[in-house]
Amino acid sequence: MIKLYWSPRSRSFTTLWLMEESGLPYERVLTDISTGAQKAPDYLKVNPMGKVPALSDGDAALGEAAAICAYIADRYPETKLAPAVTDPRRARYLQWLFFSPSCIEPAIIQIFTKIEIPTSTAAWGSATQVFDVLEAELDKGPWILGEEFSAADVTIGSGLNFAVRRFKMVPSRPAFDAYLARCMARPAFQRAETIAAG
Repeated sequence: MIKLYWSPRSRSFTTLWLMEESGLPYERVLTDISTGAQKAPDYLKVNPMGKVPALSDGDAALGEAAAICAYIADRYPETKLAPAVTDPRRARYLQWLFFSPSCIEPAIIQIFTKIEIPTSTAAWGSATQVFDVLEAELDKGPWILGEEFSAADVTIGSGLNFAVRRFKMVPSRPAFDAYLARCMARPAFQRAETIAAG
């Protein structure tokens, strides 16, 4: 049985949404970060960073939301959450799957902390560049790969949900609003949001 270690109102939302999209049976293991449960020795065996989310699946264990999304989509191809390794769309899928943790999240931190970092040294360029590039891609819609929803939409949609809708750290744009509306209309998103609320 797949076990998803999660905590309410946390980054666990991404993986809750992914698991709900997958249709796979899984057990949710509440890991109450307000009590320090993520630092317990047994939990650190699953995720040495002591963060949520984390996932175990038989002998496999991993942390990091995008990695969990990639693992489930690849390990269980019947979920149809990723193009096959031989599919040319796989390259764009991988780029956008990891865009949220490698570009959106650092851009949000840059906005929140108001840190000035030269674009030539910041791996994500600048917050403006991140959201301009994402807007141009989402304008093509309806999903990041066109007509086909994928795990990359889970990571991108979760990042935008956090940055634009929930915490309003990034100004709304028409392409973001339309994309988020499509994400929020998905039954799996709605179930995940109910679960994540605790």
